[in-house]
Amino acid sequence: MYTIGQEEIDAVAEVINSGKLFRYHDQSQCDRFEQRYADYLGVNHVGMTASGTAALTAALIGAGIGPGDEVIVPAHTYMATAVAVLAVGAIPVIIDIDDAICLDPVALDEAVGPRTRAAIPVHMWGQPCDMNAIMDVARKHNLIIIEDACQAVGGGYEGQMLGSIGHINAFSFNYFKNMSCGEGGAVATSDPDAFQRAQCAIDCHRYYWNDEERGYHGFTFSGARASEIEGAIMNVQLDRLPAMIDTMRKHKKRILKETADTGLTPTPLNSLDHECGISIMYQLPDAERAQRFADATGGTILARTGRHTYNEWDPVLNKRGGPNPGLNPYEMPQNQACRMDYSPDMLPRSLDILARTVRLGNSPDHTDEKVTDRIKQIRTAADDVLNVPA
Repeated sequence: MYTIGQEEIDAVAEVINSGKLFRYHDQSQCDRFEQRYADYLGVNHVGMTASGTAALTAALIGAGIGPGDEVIVPAHTYMATAVAVLAVGAIPVIIDIDDAICLDPVALDEAVGPRTRAAIPVHMWGQPCDMNAIMDVARKHNLIIIEDACQAVGGGYEGQMLGSIGHINAFSFNYFKNMSCGEGGAVATSDPDAFQRAQCAIDCHRYYWNDEERGYHGFTFSGARASEIEGAIMNVQLDRLPAMIDTMRKHKKRILKETADTGLTPTPLNSLDHECGISIMYQLPDAERAQRFADATGGTILARTGRHTYNEWDPVLNKRGGPNPGLNPYEMPQNQACRMDYSPDMLPRSLDILARTVRLGNSPDHTDEKVTDRIKQIRTAADDVLNVPA
């Protein structure tokens, strides 16, 4: 979380003083945020959830994904992306990332099999995927695209907001995201049928609100609703977001411009003018120099960021996808023809990219002087690492 203060405190106090903490009432804070965020994204529907994982799960359900289906996910994303696939009874197929640290469109094209129904491109560390290429592959193979924009709230791609390009998409509002209510998330889509299904996945009460006269027959699911406290915080956070993104984007552009002559190789950028700017990432020639550069700059090597790389998704690699065999997608008869052969070293190209890539975080709170200091730090580290033999 970048910024939270008196405005959020006042908004929460108003909710508590009203006594209306449950979201379903007139003048709901959740309803207000959903409409405002839909307008901000340029989609017809947004539904708040209790977490980003719940949002991904609801999006998959909205897309009609279930047992017997494969869903392609990238080798580098928080484990929740694959966990959400398992939560709906489908099987995650893990493929390579590209140098942009996003799902590789070429690998996606090559990975599509007879049971592949969908793919989840993840705008990792705030950097947009190559969505034009991914959507071309989707049209070629009739794939459903579910954007995981959990780490890229407020970012865009060539004039479109991330989370508005795929068929049905997901956001996270947890503590580490660009705008946050501690925990939370949202599903976004312009498909009314997908949204109806996603709403049933978000709230089990939707079963009782079926629009039978319109021919819609709902279903029950465990659900993960948002509260009015979350809605109130998110309305204030949404007011803060545009200025924060603008600041971080400007800082990133300046850093990249003023380190362009150092010999460092920035990760490829698919839409610098529209992304959210939360990360500056460089790829070093080898893992040893990446470590030295990280040590000198306070950066993080992407291969060492916890459960963000597939070889650390132990429950997935070990096929523990549910609490008992009957609920474990890996044991379901419908999935036995799906691809589920995993090993920690199965994607060496991705592991090599991640071992050589260093991420430096950005913040809207950084002053111009702080950015100047960061640029000097990067330049000094680059000189030491690239001009001294490994």
